[in-house]
Amino acid sequence: MKIDDVPQDEGSHYGDMLRVTYAVGEDGRYQSVQTKGWRGEIDTTNVAVDLANQRIQATWRRVRAGELSPLAYHMEQARMSPALLAADTGIWRWRVKRHLRPAVFARLPPALLARYAEAMGIDPQTLRSVPDQPEAL
Repeated sequence: MKIDDVPQDEGSHYGDMLRVTYAVGEDGRYQSVQTKGWRGEIDTTNVAVDLANQRIQATWRRVRAGELSPLAYHMEQARMSPALLAADTGIWRWRVKRHLRPAVFARLPPALLARYAEAMGIDPQTLRSVPDQPEAL
């Protein structure tokens, strides 16, 4: 794509911020170019955000029903998988999956909750509960 052809479509999730992309300049070399986004990227991002919000809502319902621990909701909210959370905390993946069970999660020591909370950027007290309504991205 040439520099003059870089789209500047409105409506992206970036607000007023610009992104950097690369395009071919007049000299035939790639150069960085600022863009507001383009329709295909905006549509794709909207679909991904909608799917993530659906997953968050479904997980929230399961937590409220007692099928999963609050850890599951906060993992979805942080867009983390058990594998990613395990890697970030240094806790084995099978243990993270086990902690998704409400009875097991309720017995976790404060130090372990603090590790999970730090990895997700929340405080340990928030990790122990879920909001009254699921929070959208």
